[in-house]
Amino acid sequence: MGQKPNISKGTRDFNPEQVRRRDYLMGVIRKHFQSFGFQPIETPSFEQLSTLMGQYGEEGDRLIFKILNSGDYLSKANEKALDERDSRGLLSSISEKALRYDLTVPFARYVVMHQNELTLPFKRYQIQPVWRADRPQKGRFREFYQCDADVVGSNSLWQEVELLQIYDAVFTELGMPSIKVKLNHRRLLAGIAQLIGEEKNVVAFTVALDKLDKIGREGVEKEMLSKGIDAEALAKLAPVFELQGTGLEKLASLADMCPKDSPAQQGIEDLKFLYQTLNGLQLKTISLDIDLTLARGLHYYTGVIFEVSAPEGVKMGSIGGGGRYDDLTGQFGLKDLSGVGISFGLDRIYLVLEELCLFPEALDNTLEVLALNLGEEEAMSAMKLLGVFRAAGLSAELYPQVARMQKQFKYADKRGAQWVLILGTEEREQNRFLLKDMAKGEQHEFALDSDQGLKHLLKVLRND
Repeated sequence: MGQKPNISKGTRDFNPEQVRRRDYLMGVIRKHFQSFGFQPIETPSFEQLSTLMGQYGEEGDRLIFKILNSGDYLSKANEKALDERDSRGLLSSISEKALRYDLTVPFARYVVMHQNELTLPFKRYQIQPVWRADRPQKGRFREFYQCDADVVGSNSLWQEVELLQIYDAVFTELGMPSIKVKLNHRRLLAGIAQLIGEEKNVVAFTVALDKLDKIGREGVEKEMLSKGIDAEALAKLAPVFELQGTGLEKLASLADMCPKDSPAQQGIEDLKFLYQTLNGLQLKTISLDIDLTLARGLHYYTGVIFEVSAPEGVKMGSIGGGGRYDDLTGQFGLKDLSGVGISFGLDRIYLVLEELCLFPEALDNTLEVLALNLGEEEAMSAMKLLGVFRAAGLSAELYPQVARMQKQFKYADKRGAQWVLILGTEEREQNRFLLKDMAKGEQHEFALDSDQGLKHLLKVLRND
């Protein structure tokens, strides 16, 4: 007896309906990326391990899927590390490559390798899968798609403005209800760490703070204490958790709270610019909110950071995020090239649209014309007509074998065919054929080999 087939946890098969919906979603995102002048690129599914390691912090590094070297990988393994079961020491001798963890670090590598071919600022978008060895749960997979738009070569905040406009345009077209985009700034976080006397622990501070929505305030404080942040500093942090008011009111409070020479002041000014500018541009769907607990754990962020929340009432983590990184390419030898980008979490957005029933019904109408197979000569005549329909951009197919009409109509119904073409012996002898409207139950008769009749037919099929 053969082994029962299965797939790895955190991965999924997609049926035709799901693929059509995913294609629709990617098409909307791609359209708006292109409308803002972004150009497509693609990078390999795996990178050199050295390219990825160290870019995402200690926790991120653990989630990278490493690829074992080809052949007898143990023959070149570090024997001392192997004997001592030292996985960290063993890794570099048995693995040189890894599946990409995100699209941003590979993009930075791409920019450095192709810098002489690029016109700066360079605006790229990328829609490809990424992999993370995470614990699967609702909205969190080990293989999933990211839809990224990034700009490198400009430190202007107008780039952040455009990226937020893209969020607004995409979610508006998708028919999403009000979407909240949380904003923060890495310099503001650094200023708060300085304010509570923990600038030396700023990395541990931001990593713990970023987990607030997962483990709660008590959990964050417990982790900070375990990382060496003392209780007195945590007491000073209370106003950060409790800040109230509009975004601009929160920024004003912070400006009063932080010293004039604090790095926080630059962050506050950047965020005020975004608020005031986007208020003037009248966004349709998204609203902005200052969230000082937003840290985005990835180490490469240096400026404004974003995170997009799922609509109210939908239990889902963030559905998008991003931020500015001032020197990510410096890791690969190209210094002082600022960048900023956003990402759409395709799989999570899909689940939100599904829960809110926001996918267009037309996506389910996959077949426009099905021709019944009523005999060899009749099928040949029908196939010629189907060629005309396909040339006109319609989806059309012939039922593959002769069968009872009831069976063929049942197939047409299951496929969601809009029209059924009936061309039997009698119709063929009379130089005509029938089209049945499956929704209305009406039949229309048309003449074969008539240009005028075919033009009228195509109008009927297109509902013109």
